[in-house]
Amino acid sequence: MPTSTASVATDRPDRYAKQLTSHLSRRLTTSWDEDTGRGFVELGDGRAELTAVDGALDLRIDSSELDRFEDVIGRHLVRFGKKDELVVQWTRDDGTPGTSYRNDSDETIGAH
Repeated sequence: MPTSTASVATDRPDRYAKQLTSHLSRRLTTSWDEDTGRGFVELGDGRAELTAVDGALDLRIDSSELDRFEDVIGRHLVRFGKKDELVVQWTRDDGTPGTSYRNDSDETIGAH
């Protein structure tokens, strides 16, 4: 299954992971464990693993629909982290760049 990864620089990785999984749990299966700093989001046949590390939130998606999953995770994280100017830059397992998300002014920008 295709894979995409991103490391989102932030001093508050636990906070953003918890917020993301909580928000997405309304429609998707999610989990966040504050003790281990790990969680996941399931979307269709795919899964995103979230890991809080010192200074970053590490993300890994395994899915046949990488574009869709990168969009869901990236768009929400950037919106939640607007104040901290979060940037999500996905990299595919074949080394090619995936989608990129960042805030420009008041708009969330997504680009390939």
